[in-house]
Amino acid sequence: MAGFVGWYILVLFLFLKKSQVVLAAGNGSVVVTFHNIHEILNSNELVLLSFYTNWCRFSQLLQPIFEAAAREVHRKFPEPGRVVFGRVECEEEEDVSNMFDITKYPTLKVARHGFVSNKEYRGQRSVEAFVQYVEKELSDPIKEFTSIPELNSAEGGEGLVVGYFENKLHPEYDNFRKAASLLRYDCKYVVGFGNITENLRPPKQNLIIFRADASTANHREYYSEYSGNMNDFRDLVHWIREKCKPLVRELTFDNAEEFSEEGLPFVILFYNEDDTGPIQEFKAVVHKVLADEKRVNFLSANGKLFIHPLYHIDKTLEDLPLIAIDSFRHMYSFPRFEDIHQPGKLQQFINDLFSGKLHIDFHRAFEENEVKNIDPEDFPPVPHESKFKELLPSKHRYTLINRSRDEL
Repeated sequence: MAGFVGWYILVLFLFLKKSQVVLAAGNGSVVVTFHNIHEILNSNELVLLSFYTNWCRFSQLLQPIFEAAAREVHRKFPEPGRVVFGRVECEEEEDVSNMFDITKYPTLKVARHGFVSNKEYRGQRSVEAFVQYVEKELSDPIKEFTSIPELNSAEGGEGLVVGYFENKLHPEYDNFRKAASLLRYDCKYVVGFGNITENLRPPKQNLIIFRADASTANHREYYSEYSGNMNDFRDLVHWIREKCKPLVRELTFDNAEEFSEEGLPFVILFYNEDDTGPIQEFKAVVHKVLADEKRVNFLSANGKLFIHPLYHIDKTLEDLPLIAIDSFRHMYSFPRFEDIHQPGKLQQFINDLFSGKLHIDFHRAFEENEVKNIDPEDFPPVPHESKFKELLPSKHRYTLINRSRDEL
């Protein structure tokens, strides 16, 4: 009898403990700790985590908005396991903060099906904006095709992942749906079922392919079939992420903060919006000889939008197209755009950044008083103070954790 009572108490305790999480979500956000973080992440489709400290004024401003948004989201999506707002007090939960590599307060991380997204929430901090964000995140990113012409017309310029499945109830499709949900901004997704896909996949098997427009020269591969285990969610996510990531991404004011936090120097093509041909030239060169270069981010940027950094390095729209490296301490301009077609020229420019040669050569030239005797084509790129470091997370929006960045 005593054993039965003990078992009953244990079951009741576990039930109440789990119920506390659900009830907390209904009343607002859930307190996230090192002991419940994995349970929360793995038992909910979408989790929005606020990493904060009690003394941070930006955290204090966000907290009541975050709580009100959590209540409103729960009212709209009350189903258990759908969406949860969680909060992590970083000084009390230092292990959780370190797990997510938090460098500013408040940081708003997004997780899906146990995976943390590469993209943080960086939108407006209002109840309405949070609710709209959740509604968009919970929408279905996959478009179903019902005919071959419809499939053929699906645009794959920025990367298209196509699923051919026996039916919607197949467990492998459930994994595909979850992966597409997690990586909704990495690619476009289409799917077909049943008879329409019979001649497009092996008999009694499902198939997932990646395809892209070869004329854009912006992916490592333009066609690939997934050969892994479709029941292995992590492997499928890794495959999609690798296939979909473009070699050259477009820099905007909306994504600059996100790109800067990746911690890699920018290799930027500044182009004139009336002449986009250099973009394809740049992509083609990166695809041909720099596809495996992992130390930098290759970006393209509309020179008119980013005119201030151009002025800073003594350039105007008349000087475009122009390539420059920004290390977040200095900016260096590539001598001549057309030289990207010379074998190894752009690669050497990147190598010279990491060896310190760009910086050292410039100062040596002045120290030896040889400036006037150097051919302009051979003159080392002039280092200017970085302007893109201003697009790092702002001290007017976050409390930043001090971390020095060495010259690269």
